[in-house]
Amino acid sequence: MDLSAELRDRRKAANRTIASVAVDAGLSVPYIANLENGRGNPTVAALDRLATALGAQLQLTIVDETPPAAPAPSVAADLLAASPRAPRVIADLAAAQGATKRSVERRLTAAIDSLTELLPGDPTTADLDRLLDLLLLADKT
Repeated sequence: MDLSAELRDRRKAANRTIASVAVDAGLSVPYIANLENGRGNPTVAALDRLATALGAQLQLTIVDETPPAAPAPSVAADLLAASPRAPRVIADLAAAQGATKRSVERRLTAAIDSLTELLPGDPTTADLDRLLDLLLLADKT
């Protein structure tokens, strides 16, 4: 997980300024701006206050040092990579939602991958195009 992107995406999704989050979290604007830009080394207490200010809950997990297994291949990632249309739609959705293209792509990939459980086979390019159309239509309402 990219902490800086997560903080920025949550703040933007809540239509909040860095200043308003800083006030609620009791932290300085430069401190939060640095965290959102990938700089700084936040304490657990600061992260907890930021999570609370953003309407979230901080969860910490300690895991074994065993390296994680390689992720399963994603049908969605392959579809998105092959689609000439997907990058434009992702950019449009990111701009409309005040999110990063990376976070929209990550959520879109997860949505497509979850659809594989409901479809009789792997999603196709036509399925991706239908989903992109749906997202664009929903964004305009």
